[in-house]
Amino acid sequence: MSLRYDQARFEASYGNASSIPEPAMPEVAFAGRSNVGKSSLLNKLVGRKALAKVSGTPGRTANINFFEVDGIYLVDLPGYGFAKVSKAEQRRWAQLISDYFAQERSFNLVVALVDIRHDAQRLDVQMLDFLRESELPFVVALTKADKLSRAKQERQRSRLTTQFGLDRDQVIVTSAQTGQGIDALKRRIEDACL
Repeated sequence: MSLRYDQARFEASYGNASSIPEPAMPEVAFAGRSNVGKSSLLNKLVGRKALAKVSGTPGRTANINFFEVDGIYLVDLPGYGFAKVSKAEQRRWAQLISDYFAQERSFNLVVALVDIRHDAQRLDVQMLDFLRESELPFVVALTKADKLSRAKQERQRSRLTTQFGLDRDQVIVTSAQTGQGIDALKRRIEDACL
């Protein structure tokens, strides 16, 4: 059985985790640095140009955004790190993400997005350590693969898999531009939720 991603719709946006209603359906959370391309990947996943707002300025997702897809929620978390916002706003985002994960929710899968072009970054390592320690099911989506040749993609995938201490099947190479890895990501989401 597969999800009808084309049915995706924006459900709600929350600037405070305590205002998020009790979980009503399976949830797949998307977490990553501010400039990793979360919104672009979400849009590619559902086959829509602007379901999740994409901006040339990293860090535009300042709230937790819920999108409903065929009976599951795709949850777009604020980016961490890079964004050109105040320290206070960065702390608010970090608290928001932390409060979301502290809730009793249906965490069916966390998609941790990492830019394939860079070696393991401290914040990404911390996020993956947190997911492991919390025993949350996760997969790593290496984004922006279209910026590298196939050979370089494979080298970076192997490198990052080792640096993060993951199994090869926990890492999917993706591109929001070309659609590379999108079907594999859909299968992981469906396996986790259906």
